[in-house]
Order: sequence, then C-alpha cells, then structure tokens
Amino acid sequence: MAVVLLAIMLAGLLIIATEPLNHISKAAVAMFAGVCCWLLYIAQGNNFVSSQHAADYAIYLADNSLQAHSIKDFIASNIFFNYVVKGANIVLFLIATTSIVEILNNNGCFDFAAEWMRTRKPRKLLWLLFIFTFVLSANLDNLATVVLMLTIMHPVLQSDKQRRIYGTVIVLAANCGGAITVIGDITSLRLWNDQLVTPSTYFLTLVMPMIAAAITMLTLLARSLPPRVELSLDRLPFRGDNTVLTRPQRLLMLLVGIGGLWFIPSFHRITLLPPFVGALCVLALLWIVNELCNRQLLGSDKMVAKRMPLALQYANLQNLLYYVGLTLMLGAVAETGVLQHIATWLLSHIGNIWILGGITTVLASLFGNIPTLLASTEVFGHLSGEWSYLTACNGTLWPLISYTTALGGSVLLTGSVAGMLLMRMEGISFGWYLRHIAPKVLTGTIVGYIVLLAQSLVMG
Repeated sequence: MAVVLLAIMLAGLLIIATEPLNHISKAAVAMFAGVCCWLLYIAQGNNFVSSQHAADYAIYLADNSLQAHSIKDFIASNIFFNYVVKGANIVLFLIATTSIVEILNNNGCFDFAAEWMRTRKPRKLLWLLFIFTFVLSANLDNLATVVLMLTIMHPVLQSDKQRRIYGTVIVLAANCGGAITVIGDITSLRLWNDQLVTPSTYFLTLVMPMIAAAITMLTLLARSLPPRVELSLDRLPFRGDNTVLTRPQRLLMLLVGIGGLWFIPSFHRITLLPPFVGALCVLALLWIVNELCNRQLLGSDKMVAKRMPLALQYANLQNLLYYVGLTLMLGAVAETGVLQHIATWLLSHIGNIWILGGITTVLASLFGNIPTLLASTEVFGHLSGEWSYLTACNGTLWPLISYTTALGGSVLLTGSVAGMLLMRMEGISFGWYLRHIAPKVLTGTIVGYIVLLAQSLVMG
C-alpha cells in the first residue's frame, strides 16, 4: 500500500507539473490526491500505525479507560490532525498577509510605485522594478507582491513585448526576495513553522547568494532591453482613482502594515505563539487604522467603488487550496515511512548535500518549488543519527534546499505559482520564456550557488 500511495503522489505531481498542457487546476489535483492518499492510508491503518507509531498508540490506548477506540480514532486525532495544524498555520498566515496587502493597495499606499516607473530609460526601469519588488516580496506574501506589481506595471507600459520582459523581472525579483526571509514565501514560511530555521540565521545565510544570483540575471537581461521604453499615454494620478486619504494617512497605514510584518519574527520569539497569531494581530491593527482613516466613507457609495483586486483574491485562494492539498498528500505518504527510506538511501549513496542541491534544482524546475520543498521537509525532516547535524534547526541543508527550490522554480515558467500567474496575466508562452529567459536564470542560479558554497566553506 505504501507503494500505491507513492505512485498516487508521483502521478499527482506529474499532472500538476503539466498543468499548461492538460489545463487541469493543480489545486484540484493536489486536493483530490491528498484525500485519496489518506483514504488508502486509513484502509491499511493497522500496519502503518504499528510500524511508525507503535509506542504512541500503546500510550493512547492506556490513557483511554474504555479501550473502545479504534485505530481510525487514533489516526484522526493523533496523526491526521497534525497535518491539519501544519496547513492551518500557513493558511491563516497567508490570509492575514493577503488582507494586509489588499487594504494597503485599496487605499493607494503603493501608488507612488507607478510614478517611479514612468521613465523611458529601460535599464533604470529594470532596476527600479527589481529593487521595489525584491524588498516588497521579502516583507509581504510572494504571490500577492507579483499580482500587485503586475497590476501597477500593466497600464504603465504600452508594448506587449516590453510587458513580457518587465513582467519576468517582477517574477524573478519576487522569487528571490521572498526566499530571503521566513515570511516572504510559502516555502520559507513552512521551514520556519516546522522550526527548521530561525529568521535571522536564515536571512544572513541566503541574502548574499540571492543578491548575487539576481544581479547576474538582471545583467544578462539588460542586454536584451529595447533602446526606449514605450509608456502608455494615459498618465495615472499619483493618489490613485478613488482614495481620499492624505499622504500622511497613507504613510501611516504603510508603516503599520509593513512595520507590523517586520515585527512578526520578534513577536514569535517573545511569545512562542505561532507566526500567524502575530500576522492576525497586525491585520487587526491595520484594519482599525483603515476604518479610522476612512470614517467619512463608511456607509457611503464611495466605499463600494473602492478598488478591489479580485485577481489577488482568486489567485491566493487557489494557492491556499493547492498548499493544503500538497500538505495532505505528502503527509499521508510520509506516514507510511517510505520517504524516510528514500532519504536514508539518498544520503548513503550520494553523501554530498551540494549534489542533492543540484537534484532539488532540477526537481523544482519540473514539479514546482512548493511541492519540492514540502517533499524535502517530509523526506529529510525526521532524520536522526549521523545526518542530524544537517537536518537540525539551522542545519546546512535547509537554506540550501530553500535556495535551490526558489531559483530552480524560476528556471521554467511553470516552476512557481508566480510564474504561472504571469502566464495568465500577460499571456507569456512557455516556449518564449524557455528560449529567452531560462538560460539567464540558470546562469544566475549557478553564480548564487557558488556564492552559497563559498560562504558555507568560510563559515565552516
């Protein structure tokens, strides 16, 4: 049965990876495969529990005087529930951060970005887009940042070809920036929630390799830029379409939103509560400030006309369901013990984590960065013995896996959720990206990988 579950997982990942061809939602596939895996797991629950949780099950029976609880009760309350908690922690955090982005965007707090981008110098626009997206994605949700920046960029640029190039810059900057902090991407957030990394150590380990990779990619991309940027003739107002907030009010909301997100790691360290509690606290505070600043709009028709980024809501809803499905699918397979055997075999026969990093880069480009990292945490997260120093908290393996999955998922356009979103919003084809962008991304990935390796050798 473990082999059957593994086959279902691989088939599901294959269908997810070929979504542009089969046009089947990867969120639907992940959820269906996850439910199927748990149904089959329960069917053979006696064998799996006796091999993986024999001691815990004995304690469970001893603590229940009636002795009438079936194996299904134990699976539901002690095994399955753990993966529900893992998924809920990430989902609640992303709901909070997405709502924060929506409130800030609706009140025109990012309108200044559209003004900055109105330049006819292609290299200047390239670096402005990259720096702003990189910094923003490090503090906000990666996907929300991409949607926000593409929404800002689209009406500014007139040429479809230039929108493809600069849209690619936005996705690459968001993938790189989101990977350097524990709150910037689902993958790094999962590592933090599983207590595999700490925020400061994780940031200091990845910031230089990511910057080196990004600079390399942008330098290569700058060579293919047009001589002049074609701007749209319609000049957007600085304060947006309908916001009535003053500049100090918008600045206050921006400081509350972004500053609050910066405080979440400290909040977690002080209280030891899950990170989503801090995110919900920031959302609640920003919500109150929003209602105070927009008091004159409450109950009026103007509030109804405020900008509502439906693309942001729809894309993030699918992303959340996709993550939940992957968590359930990989969790069921991990509970059979087959992934631990795969991890032991890989480390015993390869024995070099830098080679494993190259393998995860390829897997992330083919199957996506989120499935690859989640599978890595399930494969290597429960190891002990001679390999525990690599897989412990702040072990060498986790920043390496995060780097390779983030940039490996950028090599092909289908390797990340942000890339898939770019395909839908700007109509970029897989072939165009493969010919014009993938070689540059691969070169940048190698340069950053060398920096990460050199940094590891220097740090011991």
